[in-house]
Amino acid sequence: MAIPQHTIDQILDRTDIVELIGQRVKLKKTGRTYSGCCPFHQEKTPSFHVYRDKQYYHCFGCQANGNAIRFLMDIDQRNFVEVMKELSSQTGIELPQEQHDNKRLSYTREKVVAKTTPAPSPVSTTLTEPTANTDQASAPIETPPLDFAIDPFEQFQPQYADPEHDVFFDISPEQHVEADGNLYDLLENIANFYQQQLPLSKSAQRYFKKRGLSNETIQYWRLGYAPDDWQHLQHAFPQDIQGLKLLGLIRTSDNGRDFDLLRDRVIFPIRDSKGRVVGFGGRALNDEIKPKYINSPDSEVFHKNRLLYGLYEGRKQKAHDWLMVEGYMDVIALQQSGVYGAVATLGTASNEEHLNILFKQNNQLTIAFDGDAAGQKAARRTLEIALPLLSDGRELKFFVLPDQHDPDSLMRQEGFETFNRLWQQSPLLSDFIFALLSQQHQITTPEGKSQVMAELNQLTELLPKHGSYRYLLKQFFKEKLGFNKKWQPQVSLDASLSFNIRTKDEDFATAILIHYPYLYSHFETLRAIIQPDQLLAQVLTTIDRVFEQLPDDQEQASYFILGACSAYHYELNEILQRTHIHMLIQAPEMADQQAKEYALALQEKYLKLKLKSPSSLRESRHLRQQLNELTKQISLKLIQ
Repeated sequence: MAIPQHTIDQILDRTDIVELIGQRVKLKKTGRTYSGCCPFHQEKTPSFHVYRDKQYYHCFGCQANGNAIRFLMDIDQRNFVEVMKELSSQTGIELPQEQHDNKRLSYTREKVVAKTTPAPSPVSTTLTEPTANTDQASAPIETPPLDFAIDPFEQFQPQYADPEHDVFFDISPEQHVEADGNLYDLLENIANFYQQQLPLSKSAQRYFKKRGLSNETIQYWRLGYAPDDWQHLQHAFPQDIQGLKLLGLIRTSDNGRDFDLLRDRVIFPIRDSKGRVVGFGGRALNDEIKPKYINSPDSEVFHKNRLLYGLYEGRKQKAHDWLMVEGYMDVIALQQSGVYGAVATLGTASNEEHLNILFKQNNQLTIAFDGDAAGQKAARRTLEIALPLLSDGRELKFFVLPDQHDPDSLMRQEGFETFNRLWQQSPLLSDFIFALLSQQHQITTPEGKSQVMAELNQLTELLPKHGSYRYLLKQFFKEKLGFNKKWQPQVSLDASLSFNIRTKDEDFATAILIHYPYLYSHFETLRAIIQPDQLLAQVLTTIDRVFEQLPDDQEQASYFILGACSAYHYELNEILQRTHIHMLIQAPEMADQQAKEYALALQEKYLKLKLKSPSSLRESRHLRQQLNELTKQISLKLIQ
């Protein structure tokens, strides 16, 4: 069975490799990865790591590595087709029958007996001033009327260059079936055709110039123009009418007339993750025409809900930070100014698939919204979609734009530095939710606080059940609303400004664990390498023993741990007073982030200590592999 690459990619995108491998291997979250003992060789200390964001696994002991398909093939000794059938069943993506997928991407081409005519001057793709009268009058009508007093298709029959052969022709009725065409090839030719038409339209060039786009940007994004007559694609591609209809670029009116979907519009070719043109967006040049934007309809190669405009270009530019905006022009203008990670949905609201695609690029994601009521409504909807996806380690920020600005206008008027500063200052999800709910309720009254907590409980129910974020978010709101006043330490400014006593990383880690016991999962791996006589080691052992019994409430959980660690009461009390951990950590994301950083730093410290006196050559080699992997994790965090 021949399985096309795009089907394989779809199946891998919908397969959670951590969940799949977790059914065969006991995995524990360690920083940004999941680790366990390798199933492909015997080992006691975990060296097998699974990367959810990359959908990849790697063993630093035996060097086994690959994706979900390779794992199932190797673990069960099955062939590729058998594994693909299983994953197909799990993800709901059908595999093609023999030759079926190729047929879906093909169409019948018609051979046209062409009568060549003297060609006009060659079409140039350089954006120079066009000759006079090259623009036709913009018509606000988007579908042809049912009855024509004068048939516009007969009155206006221009000649077009064949984009493949640069031959000009008239259409003859004598036709016969030729070879099959491919939809991807046709889309590429159409994109070239629209690009060739741009230098012929003064109004289209004026539009891009007004939006501040350079010639280099226009060429890079392959921007173009769709002429305003009703059948320009039929004339340019007379052999490919069936393919054009399959793509939805030619429509049929009620009276049986074929007409082009995109007319008198600037054109934005849409590329998939591999850089192939799969569809087009068109923006009307006449503002009286509604809708202002039209996209190609869904087809065999174009699926709006699974594509993001600018994703391919951002990957090509090796973007690290990703920002979801609203429109094509926002994406292009931002990338022209150096914000390479800007993407937009294709005329649809953002959905789970869009967010998952971006979370695979980076666990930190920002979404831009207008500051008006409509923007707040869209933000609330996106929030409810995003919450189920926020497993531990993922971070979502909300960039609320100043009034009367979109990202494009903000960048052009305020410049890159201001734009970037406002972006980086965007509130985290926890702060955004609190601001959103506190605007709707009077939080100075008990009734208002109760309403806020009731809505928060509804929202947190959407969060993944496994993980610390649900717990941390509730505690964050309780502290913001003043429920935990008695637990706020009295901070001495003199003490906080004293640098005479150096506080160890172990002390901060201990304070975090006492105050946020549910963050124990970040430190669990330390138990295997930390010196057992350390106070932190004793606290970790105690929490591990009672973890399943911890109360849901943070204050009660902290009291519970303090009681369980009563043998170290005086040492712990001194550490809590000295670190002021409650004042240093103001948001649940911050607590989670601090816990990860201290855990990584301490792992590195104790691995280096053990390397000084390994018990055997084998242990030394294994410790070195662990340290190398840890160093990579720390380097990635520094880059972020």
